[in-house]
Amino acid sequence: MPNNKDLALQNDETYKKWLTSLKQEFRQTQIQASIQVNQTLLQYYWQLGEQIVERQKNTEWGSGFLKRLSQDLMTEFPEIKGFSQRNLEVIRQWYLYWHEEAAIAQQLVAQLTSIPWGHNAQLISKCKSQQEAHYYVTQIISHGWSRSVLVHQIESGLYKREGGALTNFDATLPAIQSDLAQQTLKDPYIFDFLTLRNDYNERELEQGLIEHITQFLLELGSGFAYMGRQVAIQVGERDFYLDLLFYHTRLHCHVVIELKVVDFEPEHVGKLNFYIKAVDEQIRQEGDQPTIGILLCKSKDKTVVEYALSDVQKPLGVTEYQLTQSLPDNLKSSLPSIEEIERELEGEL
Repeated sequence: MPNNKDLALQNDETYKKWLTSLKQEFRQTQIQASIQVNQTLLQYYWQLGEQIVERQKNTEWGSGFLKRLSQDLMTEFPEIKGFSQRNLEVIRQWYLYWHEEAAIAQQLVAQLTSIPWGHNAQLISKCKSQQEAHYYVTQIISHGWSRSVLVHQIESGLYKREGGALTNFDATLPAIQSDLAQQTLKDPYIFDFLTLRNDYNERELEQGLIEHITQFLLELGSGFAYMGRQVAIQVGERDFYLDLLFYHTRLHCHVVIELKVVDFEPEHVGKLNFYIKAVDEQIRQEGDQPTIGILLCKSKDKTVVEYALSDVQKPLGVTEYQLTQSLPDNLKSSLPSIEEIERELEGEL
């Protein structure tokens, strides 16, 4: 049984705060220690890769060299999986992939050794060029992607999609804000986590995105904070509803997303421009940057979009989305009806 002093200490706020601080500091120490171990190991791998390449170039040890080296190292260090023949081959490939660029950009090796080995192995096996791989190195360092997130982003072609949306940001935002906003948008967005029937509508698309909000936020990219769907705004005597509303923590602005399951039409821009104006007037707070609009449509004609955006005063981007899965029409009955979705949006049971 705890005595009175134990109970008093257990409930003491000063002790609780100190204990919380100690736990956080230890976790941070663990993280730092793991990072240091990773960097030291990968620095060794880099030197090992360099030496393997050098030995293979200047000796006649034959094609069985790596197999023998693996056996000898694993005999001495049986608990180290990194000395398998397969991993030694990847270490060699990793060094060969980067060594010419590393000779020019000295900071490159420090960047490569700051991310996990599994990430490095995925980069050299999946990226089609050093430029693409270096782009993902920067993204990993900036956003702390896990290996599964990295693989997803590579396979979805993020390198080519990022910054590709058609926008009027150059004309409607300050230069620094414009550049960052442009890089925030993609074209197209890949919603491979959705399964919809072939003739889905906007409410079904919206419902699917919110039901998979984690995957949706991952596809949108770093910085997006979800604020709501069908957000009501009143203008004059009428009520209007924003499909999706976000706040971007790096751009420091609200982002209105309008969904269209049809091809782009010029009138779509006018409606979204109206919504952006309403958010600026009614929701935007002091210190917030101008609200940005994103129109997500099934497809677009580049010239038509450029004409439509040319005289718009609010910052707006137009981009496409792609689905990789669809349900056959005979499963339509298993999906909620439009009436059911509307009742749910209105809070009905």
